[in-house]
Amino acid sequence: MLYAILCYHKEDVVGAWTREEEEACMARLAAVQEDLAREGRLGPVARLLPTTAAASLRMKGDEPLVLDGPFAETKEQLLGFYLVECKDLEEAIDVARRLEIANPGGTHEVRPVGLYSPVPATL
Repeated sequence: MLYAILCYHKEDVVGAWTREEEEACMARLAAVQEDLAREGRLGPVARLLPTTAAASLRMKGDEPLVLDGPFAETKEQLLGFYLVECKDLEEAIDVARRLEIANPGGTHEVRPVGLYSPVPATL
């Protein structure tokens, strides 16, 4: 089964890391990714750019209204995600634990993925 591991953290905290702190965290995360890739379980991984570069669409009447930023009422922002093949939820939680150890202080949400693709992807 495919699981999404959504990585949340306080964007201002992550954005204030020194270059050395950033590189150390990325090296720890790369070690987890390399293990998963070697096991043939790692799918796409994405790090999202800051929320200041984001936009949200909300329906207002008949037309979508474009707003700056995500405007979520939360202290942590979605900073990225992993797609990982796991036999069950417990195994996916184990992967999330490894990611939390590599990058402590945030939240990792684990959700099973139901694939829906009526049109083939072309990236």
